[in-house]
Amino acid sequence: MTSKIAPCIWYDLGQARKAAEFYMTLGLPDSHIDGVHASPSDNPSSKAGEELVVEFTLAGQSFVGLNGGPQFPHTEAVSFMIQTEDQTETDRLWDAIVGNGGAESACGWCKDRWGVNWQITPRRLMEFYTDPNPARAKAAFEAMMTMHKIDIAVIEAAADKAA
Repeated sequence: MTSKIAPCIWYDLGQARKAAEFYMTLGLPDSHIDGVHASPSDNPSSKAGEELVVEFTLAGQSFVGLNGGPQFPHTEAVSFMIQTEDQTETDRLWDAIVGNGGAESACGWCKDRWGVNWQITPRRLMEFYTDPNPARAKAAFEAMMTMHKIDIAVIEAAADKAA
């Protein structure tokens, strides 16, 4: 691992490598599996020699996947935001995560099939939040609040109408 701090994502037994391999298919640059490590001895989750940790990099960010077991499910209290450049990238990532056993949530949030929460967030949306015209920012925000997957054109139209 090259990062000083790396999020450790807890997966059900045997799922960390499958999740990391799926994340590699998302097409994010600088993404790779860095190492797979077996447990050196028995522990509460696994036996010695079973796969325990998968180190991977996703869009340049180091992560650790831990095959820890089912006792700690994911919640929306932690999510990973992917800032997209345009609607095509937003659609591609959303469809990949939701379309492969994931689930939609509100305002650009979705879960992958392991229950990990993601925010697929166009950079343009973030620009609207800081628009110097409060009416445009409010209209864009209110439009976003009605969505599952973010639709940049709809948000832009709402902001332009409020201007």
